[in-house]
Amino acid sequence: MKKKIGFFVGSLRKGSYSKTVATALASLFPEDYEPIFIHLDNLEMYNQDLDDEGTPPAAWTKFRAEVKELSGLVFVTPEYNRSVPGVLKNALDVGSRPYGQNVWDGKPGLVVSVSPGALSAFGANHHLRQSLVFLNVPTLQQPEAYIGNVVSLINEDGTITENTMSFFKTIVDSYLVFLEKNS
Repeated sequence: MKKKIGFFVGSLRKGSYSKTVATALASLFPEDYEPIFIHLDNLEMYNQDLDDEGTPPAAWTKFRAEVKELSGLVFVTPEYNRSVPGVLKNALDVGSRPYGQNVWDGKPGLVVSVSPGALSAFGANHHLRQSLVFLNVPTLQQPEAYIGNVVSLINEDGTITENTMSFFKTIVDSYLVFLEKNS
């Protein structure tokens, strides 16, 4: 049976660089893994009252069930105002509740930050890691995956340059070793 690897992209933009990078990373997983892109655009903002009243939105229930079935987690995020985009933080919150039912718990993670700028979304990468520590998501530490100046890494046809794909393969291979050790 294939191991399901969830991809969580922190940008909703059609031409998202993060989505381009996530798609390239997903293409590098071997056949015995199934990359699954988990959509975040339909998740209502988290409100604990809805869980307390037993009336969580259907999108929350579906999302929680999808995440629960995953063997691993890949987060690919841009940086908004030196932090994680709200859509990604909301997904973390929805999946971590109600209290005691954290669907992220113990699933090995990979954090990749993407930016057209030189700082490589460093702030978002580390804010995301901080939340993942609390959610008990062990994350790959090396190689670090800060993808800066991303525009220069994308060919005219929308594919990622060959040298960058080689680096992405190193990241994916390291993550797979980490995933197997922590599964």
